[in-house]
Amino acid sequence: MRLGGDPPSPYEDQIGFSRVVVAGPFVMVGGTTSVDQYGMVEGETPYEQTVVVMRKIAHELGRAGASLSDVVQARAYLTDISRVDEVGRAWSEAMRDVRPLLTGVQVAALIDPRMWVEIEVAAYRPD
Repeated sequence: MRLGGDPPSPYEDQIGFSRVVVAGPFVMVGGTTSVDQYGMVEGETPYEQTVVVMRKIAHELGRAGASLSDVVQARAYLTDISRVDEVGRAWSEAMRDVRPLLTGVQVAALIDPRMWVEIEVAAYRPD
């Protein structure tokens, strides 16, 4: 099963990707930023943007019958690694008890220069 975002990112049709892919017991949510369906970036700080991202990821997982508690792996892409504590605080608020694998890397830029963070997750939902 392949699902577009709810609401869709303005980039989904332009670039051609799905927000969520279900493959057997796995649910993958592709790189998610705080951009809304109109192209506006929600949140001015890495912390604020990560809170939005985690809310969006939880919603997308729910559409596929999973939840944040099913997440087994994640990657966070940050445009300024010196602000990792802000991203980590928001991540911890959502995932502290789940404790999935997490890789954080600095990237030169994301698709919109106002974006600080992009996160992708893989979840496992047993049948």
